[in-house]
Amino acid sequence: MTIKAIAMDMDGTLLNERKIISSKTKAALLEVQRQGIKVILASGRPTPGLFKYAEELAMEEYDGIGLSFNGAHVLDYQTNEVLFEQPLPLETSKAILEHLKSFDVKPMICHQNYMYVNDVFDNQIHFANEEINIIEYEARAGGYKLCEINDLAGFCDFPLHKVLVAADPDYLKKHYQEMMRPFEGQVSALFSAPFYFEFTDLGITKAKAIAAVLPKLNVKKEELMAFGDGQNDQAMIEYAGIGVAMDNATTELKQVADKITLSNNEDGIAHALEKYLF
Repeated sequence: MTIKAIAMDMDGTLLNERKIISSKTKAALLEVQRQGIKVILASGRPTPGLFKYAEELAMEEYDGIGLSFNGAHVLDYQTNEVLFEQPLPLETSKAILEHLKSFDVKPMICHQNYMYVNDVFDNQIHFANEEINIIEYEARAGGYKLCEINDLAGFCDFPLHKVLVAADPDYLKKHYQEMMRPFEGQVSALFSAPFYFEFTDLGITKAKAIAAVLPKLNVKKEELMAFGDGQNDQAMIEYAGIGVAMDNATTELKQVADKITLSNNEDGIAHALEKYLF
């Protein structure tokens, strides 16, 4: 099977635990682009949170694609053209933010250069035996300035690509169904990490966004290879001609993947490209 495009998740897939692209993986992705294969970054991160990695992979030169907010926004790095976009309806966003006031969670919304939160000092979550400043972590990942707004529902008067909810994993696991129940049939909602639960517009997945842009790249789904590690990658892995789960992926993702490669800390993407393409 000829592969003409490669889509990959970022955190836990392309990036290692130090949040960098290893030299081996970078070299492999530059080589496939030199061969004419398109590279698609496919992340739950906000659009600005992909820019430095796209630059590192010379994706402007090779006409690469950036898929952000789990598929709610797709950008052509060469032309800066928005190829696909599907934000939440404003009233739905406001209703979700109002509903979240009943839960012990940290909602975050982004607009232009700012990330808005209820309390910049209420920022700690517990994960993997560590305390994480989750608000600083997310703001840094997106390159955002932080702004504190007590009433996000009342404040929000702009379209959102997603509403991000952060909390301790055990709390989210216990309450996520209550959080999404009033909006069933209106939104898509899923985990992008054990401590992140996200609301996007109904039907939004990485697969839907990729399907919208592949014809513009003259690529068929059978000619797509995709890499991922989490729940928000499942639709993409199932959609691709070859879906590859990282060794550190969830059990559920490994069960639907066509192949399993090494972990994100072991150059799993480079290993798979060398095995199947070079």
